[in-house]
Amino acid sequence: MTQKKLLQQVRKLSDRMVELQAPIRVLDAVNWDKETRQRFFQDKGQRLPDITLESYQKRDLGFDPQALRYAFSALEQEISRTIGQLNPMARLMRRMCTEYRQVLRMVESRGTPDFHHYSVELYGHPHDVFHAGDPTLAQLAIMLEEPLVQLTDHEVFPEESKDISAEEAVSYLDRVLSQSMPGLNARVILSDGIVSDAAAGSDYIKLNKDVMFSQRELDLLEAHEGWIHVGTTQNGLAQPYLTCLAKGTPSSTVTQEGLAVLTEIITLRSTPKRLSKLVNRIRAVTLASDGADFIEVYRYLLDKGLNEDDSYTIASRTFRGSLPDGLPFTKDLAYIKGFVLTYNFFRVAVQKGRIDLLQLLLVGKIQLEDFRLISELYEQGIVTGPKFLPPHFQDMRGLVTWLSFGRFIGSLKFDQLEKDYSPLF
Repeated sequence: MTQKKLLQQVRKLSDRMVELQAPIRVLDAVNWDKETRQRFFQDKGQRLPDITLESYQKRDLGFDPQALRYAFSALEQEISRTIGQLNPMARLMRRMCTEYRQVLRMVESRGTPDFHHYSVELYGHPHDVFHAGDPTLAQLAIMLEEPLVQLTDHEVFPEESKDISAEEAVSYLDRVLSQSMPGLNARVILSDGIVSDAAAGSDYIKLNKDVMFSQRELDLLEAHEGWIHVGTTQNGLAQPYLTCLAKGTPSSTVTQEGLAVLTEIITLRSTPKRLSKLVNRIRAVTLASDGADFIEVYRYLLDKGLNEDDSYTIASRTFRGSLPDGLPFTKDLAYIKGFVLTYNFFRVAVQKGRIDLLQLLLVGKIQLEDFRLISELYEQGIVTGPKFLPPHFQDMRGLVTWLSFGRFIGSLKFDQLEKDYSPLF
């Protein structure tokens, strides 16, 4: 087979993968409805939410998970037969097929103990470590939590007014995204079917129509949802052959969420309160993994100073797809886990002088483990550079300088610095 015909076949199979995964909406399949929230508060938070195995079974997914699993198996076999098992593009696509089948098994097992175990295989566990002897992810969350407790309540950070309606937020985000990433095909729309304040799709950002926003929250959404989530999707769809890079598997979710959180921080759009929210999600998943039920997690968050709505939201994110007295959905580990992995990747790239390759993180929804493969395909002209770049990637001098100093400062011993500077406070 000629190279031209091979790449045509790659494009055909890649488009097929995009088509197959289209109906899979994991969060739609696992989220709890508004009525569950209303009943919980009607019961004064004294009874577990009335979510059962039947609650999930009666929900129409819009597709047959078993039939779709078989379709992904058939696609994987066709990839091996036509492209070859050892071809790097085939390895990438076959791994994606495997992950999609695992996702479907997780969706099929909602409301059962298997749901948690599939979740752990896909997103990780709070007691995982990055290296032998390192703190666990749960322990890192505690380490982050300690300084954030004082910062979130500090008078220098007054509560920001949430005085922008969802309708006004739609107009604002539409306008600023068209300016910061010209040509990005991103619609901003209202929704009453999402649990969070906002969510991104392939070419849209949904805003919860019942939520009021602050200006800082909208700036953060522009960076997190627009620049990264919609941006990497559109960059993937613009690929000449591997269009499947537009669709994220769970392994790429960790990298993408980490990249989004890193973007929030390096563009100075994040806040101690935002980081506290991410830390609280890990703490909630950890408690549930260790056996706490929904009410115990909910009350823990209340004791941490969160209000009832925020405590319910984080607790329901933790148990979605599971039962209120079951083991958790671990996707919310992806934010901090991904941040640690992505930040360290950036630091090493700067140290090695390979800043020219950093933009390749945005060619689509990739995972860090595939970076060398993506780099090789880029050098061969099979993968193209990202069509849409956030402002801090369009001119990377500020980003690289920040990272360079970060490595230098990080090499200093903080315990000694604390002793040296304590007399000044």
